[in-house]
Amino acid sequence: MRTLALALLYLVPFASATAQMPQNGTVDLHAGTIHMNISLAGFRFGFSRGNEPIAAPHAHSGLLVGGLPVSEVTSAGCTASSCNFTARDAGGNAVNIRVQLEPDACSLTVIPTKPSAVLLRTAGLAPVFGLADAVKLKQPYSTEFTGFTDDHLLATQNSGRMASNFAIFPRQGMAEVLPWPKAKIVHLTTEENGEGVVLADAPITMYYFFGNPHELYAAYERVRRNTGYATAMPKYEMFGVGWEAFGALAWDTNQRTVAESVEHYRQLGYPLSWVVIGSGFWPAKPDNMHETTSFGLWDKDLYPNPRQLVQQFHDENLRVLLGLRITFITTGPFAEEGVRQHYFLEENGQPIVFKTAWPHMPCYLLNAQIPRAVDWYFSLVAKWKEFGVDGFKEDFFGYGNYDLRDDKLNPISDRLMALGYDLIERNGYLSSNGDLQRIEDFNFNQDQDRGPVNTLAFAYAGLPLGYPDIVGGTFGEGWFNTQETAAMDTYMMRNAQWAALHSSMSVGEPPWKFKNADVGKVLLKAAKLHERLRPYIYSQAVRFAQDGYPWTMTPLPIAFPEEAATYHRENSTVRGYEWMIGDALLATPLYGNDYATASTRDIYLPQGTWMDYETGERFTGPTVLSAHAIPVEKTPLFVGGTGIVVEQEEGHLVARIYPIAQSARTELWSSDSRTRTGIGLDVADWNRLTVTDLNTGSTVPATTVRFAAQFILIPGHNYQVR
Repeated sequence: MRTLALALLYLVPFASATAQMPQNGTVDLHAGTIHMNISLAGFRFGFSRGNEPIAAPHAHSGLLVGGLPVSEVTSAGCTASSCNFTARDAGGNAVNIRVQLEPDACSLTVIPTKPSAVLLRTAGLAPVFGLADAVKLKQPYSTEFTGFTDDHLLATQNSGRMASNFAIFPRQGMAEVLPWPKAKIVHLTTEENGEGVVLADAPITMYYFFGNPHELYAAYERVRRNTGYATAMPKYEMFGVGWEAFGALAWDTNQRTVAESVEHYRQLGYPLSWVVIGSGFWPAKPDNMHETTSFGLWDKDLYPNPRQLVQQFHDENLRVLLGLRITFITTGPFAEEGVRQHYFLEENGQPIVFKTAWPHMPCYLLNAQIPRAVDWYFSLVAKWKEFGVDGFKEDFFGYGNYDLRDDKLNPISDRLMALGYDLIERNGYLSSNGDLQRIEDFNFNQDQDRGPVNTLAFAYAGLPLGYPDIVGGTFGEGWFNTQETAAMDTYMMRNAQWAALHSSMSVGEPPWKFKNADVGKVLLKAAKLHERLRPYIYSQAVRFAQDGYPWTMTPLPIAFPEEAATYHRENSTVRGYEWMIGDALLATPLYGNDYATASTRDIYLPQGTWMDYETGERFTGPTVLSAHAIPVEKTPLFVGGTGIVVEQEEGHLVARIYPIAQSARTELWSSDSRTRTGIGLDVADWNRLTVTDLNTGSTVPATTVRFAAQFILIPGHNYQVR
């Protein structure tokens, strides 16, 4: 258990030279400007910053064990910033508590004598964001979680697969998380801010973080790394435009159809970087082979020469990914060895037989918490590498009838990334340990407000590398009438414009099938926009991997927490689905369940100067552009902040300096994730700009292109614009 080792660290003796004895039944701790007041009656605790309250104590009790408040709380060994406590649960059993306060965080460890439900709570705070895929449980759709309660929070088909119980309160400058991969308790109401676990069979540690959003995410990232949920450095190739076979062909995948579909997209000018063959490549017969875990075994009729297909794609600079799961059909070719070696989840020494949505046959599940089982699994994964396969779209689903650990795939994702495989992850807990995090399947027949709410919730939860599913979803599964309508045409175009502004996007349903030529034009334009911005978006992903801040997709309450107008907009009523990309771009796509009829949106522009990316029109914020027209063909972007963007154009990287800020600084990271470029801006006269390469001392020629001063950028060089 990850939390056990960390919690035990808190039990070491500590100095008591500055011990603070309880005064009037309270203990006061402080570190920097943060103060924590703890009342021994009910272990009620709260936080303040100087004289400004952050979170008030709960009205009745701050710690419940077994569903009831603790009693007989005593303190010992206190210093100015730490203290040990003992208490009793309702059954008279001892409960040990350890508090450590730091200038930007507080860790609160609880160790019950016997396994019990544990809940830590303060008074309620609002608004609150985070929780990743749990947003699927919140109706109507909204990124704001006030009023949310779940006494058994665990990833299922209904609650999604990317699990997190990280919650952030940007208005109060606080965030929190209780790392625990099993069933959790989360209460986020106006009366109670509580997190806990359903059964604490080991020490648990709750973390509270304090500061501005940059400081909050930095502190959270530190805890993620210390508790085994570290962020992995994503790879540049996966931030390009992809193609998914299931979206393009459904079950009709074979060597010919896959190659022809990809080639058709390429001939139309789509800048593809990666392809996913997620299903149908394994042997169709016998039935015990009909699964994704066929490990090196292809259907010989459908894929007669898979090495040739993979090499063909490599020759076209395309990365090749297959579907991957941890399910093993009980009669399959690798099951016997897994059973014999005890590599699968077991009960009473026997492997558990699961019945999931896929595969349709009974199966075993790999126990990824056993290192030797993971080693064995990767000996099988290596069989795909022999064919040149570059990576995987992990796609375990349909396990809602079982209480499985939320981190059931974390060790697999960690190893895949460490070995250099490309990875689209669907399951995981707390970690951003893939190149992309793909939201739950998102189709034409679904509520279209879920998509933008879902990716924004990912970003709040520290998982900002969101991939919003295939443009158009999957048309080939018979879930809806695929006869072309005006609404369907608009759906394809709006979906593409929205998807293009994420860390990655992919195509599938062929635009050439649509009679309306505008569908293909807008989809191609969106794909080319994403490719042009890929260096800039990836640079933000590198920054995120370094400091934990959601640079690739920063919701406005995170980017501008002091502006009250940024709150309560990301919902199915206002549909103010906006976010910052880095420190210079503001995404404002028109999306939601009104996609077929809406042509305008109320767009909020935060404080500062903003320029329409496509027209150059300037605005001064804070302001709301009421009923702002956003036609389907329009690029929904504004430039603001530093006004410094990097794009790729005709084989070159170009820095683009928009006339936004007179003084600014930013950093840009190259496709190798290691080469840094700094750009400084100090401009008195926008009509007389000089760009200096600080590495060489030479003046760099710049021209005005699309409302910005533009010059060719050499990765690793630093520039000053005056």
